[in-house]
Parts: sequence; structure tokens; C-alpha cells
Amino acid sequence: MTYSNNRHNRGNKSRVRNPKYTPRNRKSNRRKPANIPQSMFINKNVASKEVVVYTPEHNFDDFKFSDQLSKNISAAGFKNPSSIQDQTIPIVIKGRDVIGLANTGTGKTGAFLLPILQKLSASRTSQSVLIMSPTRELAQQIDLEFKKFAAGMKLYSAVCVGGVNIHGQIRQIKRNPHVIIGTPGRLQDLLNQGILRTTEIDTLVLDEADRMLDMGFINDIRKIVESIPSDRQTLCFSATMSNGVKSITRDFMKDPEIISVKVRETNDHIYQDVVHFNGDDHKKELLVEMLMRDDFSKVIVFGETKYGVQRLSDKLEKSGISAAAIHGNKSQSQRNRTLKSFKASESTVLVATDVAARGLDIPNVSHVINYDLPQSYDDYVHRIGRTGRGGKTGVALTFVKGAGTQKIPRSN
Repeated sequence: MTYSNNRHNRGNKSRVRNPKYTPRNRKSNRRKPANIPQSMFINKNVASKEVVVYTPEHNFDDFKFSDQLSKNISAAGFKNPSSIQDQTIPIVIKGRDVIGLANTGTGKTGAFLLPILQKLSASRTSQSVLIMSPTRELAQQIDLEFKKFAAGMKLYSAVCVGGVNIHGQIRQIKRNPHVIIGTPGRLQDLLNQGILRTTEIDTLVLDEADRMLDMGFINDIRKIVESIPSDRQTLCFSATMSNGVKSITRDFMKDPEIISVKVRETNDHIYQDVVHFNGDDHKKELLVEMLMRDDFSKVIVFGETKYGVQRLSDKLEKSGISAAAIHGNKSQSQRNRTLKSFKASESTVLVATDVAARGLDIPNVSHVINYDLPQSYDDYVHRIGRTGRGGKTGVALTFVKGAGTQKIPRSN
């Protein structure tokens, strides 16, 4: 098929380049895709998304935050605490260890940042807080929230993630920030070099612990935590209480209080269907055909590997579609530019791996396409949850090899 340039062709093709710093090699954590029944990718009876209204027991004034922190909370538009904030903040303020079980988008970042900021405003101890998160994007998102809530409080943070020149991060750490936010791999590299000193840390946060374990960071996490004084407060947040999470909380935490505000994640409000293909060329042809349609206005396409994702993005660009790739071989500055372009609709298609897309919150995604099958049904649920956000409906399509109709499913 031949396609001419159209309204999609507004972005420039992204090229992969090697980051300035390459960490030590780590074993691949790739798994074979799960044998998920095809029927689980289909839901044509779209229901309205239920919105659960939570009535908090506290308001922010009850927590007796400092005047500046209270002012920042108000300026951010926060009127009442979310369920995880309402139940977690009083316990964190008391100095207890907490296991918070909550879905993405429930305000869990505020649940640990706000009491930490209150604690720091009183003690002002440098490098006393370490926050670990699974991905670069989530680490940066936490840092943005920190800066928003810490405005005018003279409290400073450093972000330590891969894909960015490590020397700049070393300079940040040497300035003695109050909070260090990072991914386990880069934090372990800095610890090995003697740059990251953990002897002064009295508060540890493990954010999205289940995802960090899924990504194979268990050894890095253990080495880092074992270097931190045992007389600390540990906060662990996770979407699931898996065996791995139970193990690290048992080993790392002291009599933790468990707060669960997790609700059953369903995607009944997302139209789901399969797209059958009979070979790689046919698969690419079908993808290009659907992305050319006007109703596919803001699309995330999930692929299995970083190399496959980049090749697919290049293929779409050559077909006249404004696409950009995000994966582990991209430097952090490249990933930031790609996300900014997609959020601003300068590119209409984001091709991503599961790891790179973890923690992304992008509004108004019209479609999610599973170009490669997910490794588990939980990964499928996470992927398609990128669409249909904010009470809106969404569309999720999954490519499945084999006999069946080759007609592209309706858009909803």
C-alpha cells in the first residue's frame, strides 16, 4: 500500500543514540508472553465507568502542616485528602512504617510526600530521605510533585535515573539535597562508586514495589536497603501484595501498618477487540491502515522489545504517520521530548515498551493497541488502562495471529 503524508505527519523521526553513561550490564528479565485466552481481549459491551466518591475523615488542616506547606497544598488545588492520603498521612506523621496498597492515580505520591515535607520542614536534615521508583518517568513525576509542594520551603531534591549523564547527578548529590529520588539500578551504581551515602537516611520510600520486583530490581533494592540504618521509617506502596512484596516488607519493615484502598480494577468502560493477522507484513499493513483513520487521534502502541519498538516507529514514520518511540535505549532527554511532543499532540502515535510506559499519565488517549501480546494479563490491564481515563470511554485493540476476520474492528 502507498500512503501520502497527511495531518499525522507533523513530528520528526526519533533516532536512538547511546546515552553518555552506560551502567553495568544486567541480566535480561524478559519472559515469554503468557497464553492468555483470546476471549479476555474482547469486550464489546461498554459500560459507564463507575466513579467512587470517598468521604474523608480528615481535612488537610487536621494534619497540622506548616503554614507554607498548607499554602502550597491549597495552591495546588487540593481541597480534601484522597482515601490513601486520608488514611496514611496520620500514621506516617506518627513515625510508623506503612504498607500502602492503592491503585495508580489515587494520590499515593501525596500520601508520602506531604508528611515527609512536614518532617523535613522541622528537621531540615540533608540527604535524609530516599525514594525508589521503578522508572525514570515516575521518578521525575515524583520530583515534580515534590517541587510543587515544597515551594518556598527551601527544601531540595535530586533525581538519579539511568539514561542521563551520571556526572550531573553526582554534582546534585554533593550539594546535599534533602530528598534523593531514583531508580534502583542507578542508585546502586552511585552507591558502588561511594557517591551515594546512605548512613544519614532516616526515611525510605519504595514506590510501586511490585513493579520494581517485576522488572528484576530485587538484588539492587536489597543491597541499597541493607546499606541504610535499620533505625529508619520505611514506607512501601504497591498495587498488589505479591509474594515478592511480602518478602521485602517482612525483611525491611518494622511492624508496618497496612492501609488498603485498592479497588478492583476493571476495564468494562473500555471497548476491547482483537485484530487477526496472518504474517508480519500483514500485521504492519493493518496497523498503518488503522492509524491513518481520523478517529485514531491519540494512540499508544505497545511492543515487546526496545529494538522492535524503534523499528516499528521508524516504519510508521515512513508511512506518513507522526510516530515517536519510547524505550530503554533512549536517553532521558529524548524520552522527555518524546512525551512532551505526544502530550501536546505534535505526534499522534507513541510506540512504547511496557517498562518505558510504566507510570505515564497522558490525558485523552483515544486508543491503545497491543501490537505485541503482553507478558501477563496484569500487564494487559495496565496497558489498556492508559485509555478511558478521567471517566471517559476508550478503545483497546490486540493483534492476534491466526484465522479470523481481517476487518479492522470498529473504533467504538
